[in-house]
Parts: sequence; C-alpha cells; structure tokens
Amino acid sequence: MVDWDRVEELRSKGTEWSKIAVDPKVGFHADESAGDPGRALRALYHRSKARGRRKPQTPTTPRPGSAAGESRWTLIRIGFLAVPLVAIWFLIAYLVPSPVGLLVPAIPYLGLVLAVVAFVFVFALWRSTGRRWSAVYRSTLIGGIVLGLVVAGLIGLAGSLLFGCPYLPPASSLTSEPDNWEVGHMAPWQDNGKPILYSYGSTWCPFCSASSWAFYKALTQFGSVSGAVFTDYSSSTDVDPSTPEVVLAGIQLSSTTISFQVSEDTSGVEGTSPATTSCFQLAYVAAYGGGSIPFGVVNGQYVHAGASFVNPADLKNYQLTGDQTVKGSVLNETGTPWTAIQGGTWWIMTYLAKATGLSIGKLSNWPGASKWSAATISAVESDMNQTS
Repeated sequence: MVDWDRVEELRSKGTEWSKIAVDPKVGFHADESAGDPGRALRALYHRSKARGRRKPQTPTTPRPGSAAGESRWTLIRIGFLAVPLVAIWFLIAYLVPSPVGLLVPAIPYLGLVLAVVAFVFVFALWRSTGRRWSAVYRSTLIGGIVLGLVVAGLIGLAGSLLFGCPYLPPASSLTSEPDNWEVGHMAPWQDNGKPILYSYGSTWCPFCSASSWAFYKALTQFGSVSGAVFTDYSSSTDVDPSTPEVVLAGIQLSSTTISFQVSEDTSGVEGTSPATTSCFQLAYVAAYGGGSIPFGVVNGQYVHAGASFVNPADLKNYQLTGDQTVKGSVLNETGTPWTAIQGGTWWIMTYLAKATGLSIGKLSNWPGASKWSAATISAVESDMNQTS
C-alpha cells in the first residue's frame, strides 16, 4: 500500500516524482507494463485524489515523524515550547531580580524548573525515532520564546506599575567593599529625600541579637531614638545562646538626615523569618539577602549580607544577664562590649555618612556630628577612606 502521507511530505519539499516512486518509505511498486514509475505514481495519485479514495496509512494513529504526528502535543513538541519559555523567564528573572524575579526567583526555583523540563525534553529526543526538527517544531520553538518574553514582561510590569517594586540588578553585579559590605549602581532608596537604613532579622537569632547593638548605636548618632526600646536575649538553644539584644522592631527614629525601616520577627520561635511590609523591602531581601539573617541596606546602594555585623561570641560573657551592661557600654562607648560592637557600628555610620553626602574632612564640621566622639569621627573617616 502506498504511504500517501510520505508522498505528500516529499512533494511539499519539491521532490521529483521519479525519486518519490523509488523511495522505500513510499511503498510504491509499479507494474513493468506501466513504463516510467514516476509517471505511473503521479497518475495513480491524481486518480486517487479525484475519486476521494486516498487514505492515510494509519487512520487513527499518525506515523511518527509525519506532519500529522508532529502537530500533536507530544513530549518533544511540549519541550520545544516549555524549554525556551522557562529559559527566557529564568534569564530575565536572574538579570532583573526585581521586579521580574520577585514572584518566582530565578535561583533556585526557575533554575530547578528549567533543569527538569530540559531533562525531559532531551530524554524525549533521545527516545524519538522520528524527525527531530520540522516546520511544526520550529513554530513551536518560536512560540516558546515569545511566551517567555511575554510572561517575564507581564510580571515585570505588574511588579513595577501595580506594586511599585524597584529595578534591581543581579547580585553578581555588586562590588565588594570592606567588612562584608557590597555596593551597587541602584537608585537611592529614600524616604522624603532621606536615605533609609533597613534592618532585617529576628530576635531569636544570636547573630541578629549581637548586630542589633550596632544598628541601635548608629541610629542614636544620626537622630533621637524613642518608642518601645527594650532589651532581650536570643534563643537559649541556638549557638551562642541567650545573646543580649536591643529589640529594633519598636524603635522610632526622629532624624533630619536619615530614615529607619525594620523587618524583625519578635515571636522568639527559632527559625521564623521576619515578614516584609513593602515591595522595596521584599525586593532587596529576595535579590541580595541570600536567605540569611541579619541583613542590612543603606540608601538602597550599600548592602550587607551573609555575615553578622557583630560576632555574638564576643558577647558571651554577657549572656542571659548582661543586657543592661551591654546597653550602658554602647551608649557610653566604654568597656568590653563596646569594643566588640564598635567596628560594626562605625561601618553602618560610614555608609550612612556617604549616603547623606558627607566626606572625609567634613564630618567634624557637620552639625549632626556634635554628639560623635573624636574616636568615632576618626574611625568613620578611616572607613570612608577604604570605600569606593
């Protein structure tokens, strides 16, 4: 029986009738009295078509690799759609973690999805006995690319226009600074023109507890602190248990130069992550936080992640009962606790000073520095000299 699907396929490619007639997949056997096989096949084709008797080789199941088979949604065709869709989405979400990567972050989620669909696609290609490339697959591939661009674009527009999420470049674009800080070319994150200091942490976390003193002291140096300012201790079952802390969640800052925002979990339940309250906070945590606490941002351009601002082990002599001792030491800038905390404090102050436009040699003349000690001014200017 003649495979008319194969005949149609070869005719669509412009193959001559003489070559079609001898194609083994066509299955045409001309009588010796018919003369030229090509002419005989062509005549038979037109007669069959005219009489409406031409039928496919398998009425219900298209032959693998045929045009009809390729038009079905097989694993291969789904792969030609899904792989470029997810790959484009992953690439844009990685390059623009905010706002595109906020709904589904590129790493690890989109990366895992891409790995799975790519594996299934390669496996389907390996098992296939038909053609691996055709006009149907080509159009499906193009559709996948277009859909990837559309999906990423719609997510980006929704995040930016509807929720006011900022544009943030990938973490790999940041430049390393001293003391685990990094700087990037992001737009300033400000509140009525004042640079924002943002803290992200939890009261159960000993690293957050130790670092809270550096944030607290820096805030007192740029304004007046009020509100529910009270001390506590980190988890008693974590490393460096019962590290003294100042709870940042209840602090209110009155300052003419900076603004303060904080996301702090105060449940005391070990492992609980803090909740963010704005798209800006979520964007910075998702893009640069790396899933770790504590995390801090100054003016949207200087970020500190993956390490503690202050080592909780340096406060081990004040665990469980030394909160007021630590607080007094920090406020008076004397004693062993202040020695442990001052480095992290000065670096936060350094980047706040840079964000407010201060530079080396101008600190002593800045009215706000009247409450700064000579040692603090000297240390901040020294730190500024190490920054880019």
